[in-house]
Amino acid sequence: MDSIDVQNQPLLSTQRSAVSDDNLLQQLGYKQELNRSLSAIANFAVTFSIISVLTGLTTMFNMGLTYGGPVTMVYGWPIVGVMTMMVGLSMAEICSAFPTSGGLYFWSAKLCGNHWGPFASWLTGWFNIVGQWAVTTSVDYSLAQLIQVIILLSTGGKNGGGYEASKYVVMGLHGGLLLIHALLNSLPISWLSFLGQLSAAWNVAGVFVLMILVPLVAKERASAEFVFTHFNTDNGEGIKSVVYIFVLGLLMSQYTILGYDASAHMTEETKDAAKNGPKGIISAIVISIIVGWGYIVGITFAVTDIPYLLSSENDAGGYAIAEVFYLAFKSRYGSGTGGIICLCVVAVAVFFCGMSSMTSNSRMVYAFSRDGAMPFSSVWQKVNKLEIPIYSVWMSAFISFSMALTSLGSLVAFEAMVSIATIGLYISYALPIFFRVTIARKSFVPGPFNLGRYGILIGWIAVVWVIAISLLFSLPVAYPINTETLNYTPVAVGGLLILILSYWILSAKNWFKGPLKNVLF
Repeated sequence: MDSIDVQNQPLLSTQRSAVSDDNLLQQLGYKQELNRSLSAIANFAVTFSIISVLTGLTTMFNMGLTYGGPVTMVYGWPIVGVMTMMVGLSMAEICSAFPTSGGLYFWSAKLCGNHWGPFASWLTGWFNIVGQWAVTTSVDYSLAQLIQVIILLSTGGKNGGGYEASKYVVMGLHGGLLLIHALLNSLPISWLSFLGQLSAAWNVAGVFVLMILVPLVAKERASAEFVFTHFNTDNGEGIKSVVYIFVLGLLMSQYTILGYDASAHMTEETKDAAKNGPKGIISAIVISIIVGWGYIVGITFAVTDIPYLLSSENDAGGYAIAEVFYLAFKSRYGSGTGGIICLCVVAVAVFFCGMSSMTSNSRMVYAFSRDGAMPFSSVWQKVNKLEIPIYSVWMSAFISFSMALTSLGSLVAFEAMVSIATIGLYISYALPIFFRVTIARKSFVPGPFNLGRYGILIGWIAVVWVIAISLLFSLPVAYPINTETLNYTPVAVGGLLILILSYWILSAKNWFKGPLKNVLF
């Protein structure tokens, strides 16, 4: 493996502060094609909207309650948050040195040098883009399911003759949401900037309103002892080990704090990108950790009967947090309408999350195609008069819809595919960090934001954490193991790895040379 060539680095860190965004991008090998109008706040807003604690914690609340309950959620969240911050800090340092829409795959190429760069770039890029598609698929499908629950409760609930949508109706809702998100992402970046900032404000306000309102309204509230010390081992999945249960419950937190590479993918549209890209990554993670913990604690005070909340026979059909909201208002006012309104607040946050996720997807597709890595790259890299990679937007919507179609045949297959959203995406995060602390350990030239002498240590912590969660989240989630209970995560991620390597060996190694310069000096 050859180390990175400092001669090929764009500029020394001491020189970069005086260089404009466009010039720096040219030094990295690209001409400015996207509209560079995003502020630091706007860049942060897109990433914060994708992390969206209301989205992840609400849709994964069942997971948290099942595996450990209050203890896993209340204490697991800060543990995952601190370790995720290690990953985010390492990514932010590299982002500052290479602020391009390609993000992680571009970083891998530069950090590995000319010999190994193309392969490292290929591996990182495909894990990243497929992981991003899986995130969009998961978010919009989760929103379709949430809308179905809102309709169910609004029409009387499961025990009151409410309407339960079929899987085909849910799929239709999913397709409609992707269509709307593609249309929104076809608008000028100034519109997306406004919607992104609105989304960030909605997420923060929504968290504070719900974490205070729901337990305040509920007639029966959990004690502080329950919230901070109760550990649920009655998971009905045949797992008794306390450590095992706790680890499985961490998936709720890790799935939520995901997608913060969006700030890197938006750097070619961000002013002072070498500083504001890293700021977007770090600030989005920090604020998400804070408001997310408040949301978990607040809502858990309204949890009193875990088995009933998880039962498919309750009014929400087993959608635990929906039942929490519904019961809180029904017990107080005799009607669950207030709880349904609270669910609508969450639904709006999930909607914004899906929109921002597609924004990040399309920029990654655009960048990867610009370097010739995607089939029909000449199409996906095109930018319209509004300076939007329009074809990348619609292709991302189509791929996400296609991935969700697996749910019609088997939820097990769909869940395996969506598992790529967490593990696959984190692998793409860890690869450039690994290259930074190994191959480019001594030759890496940092940008304006850097970790100084702690960069290597934080980088290794990040890499070890990703390896740990990749192994832990591949463990069986129920016993005895059969076709219905098997955790297909390693199958899905392993299958993706085989496809990526096969494509490389059989074809791409002959023509993919890593990031291609499209400017002439």
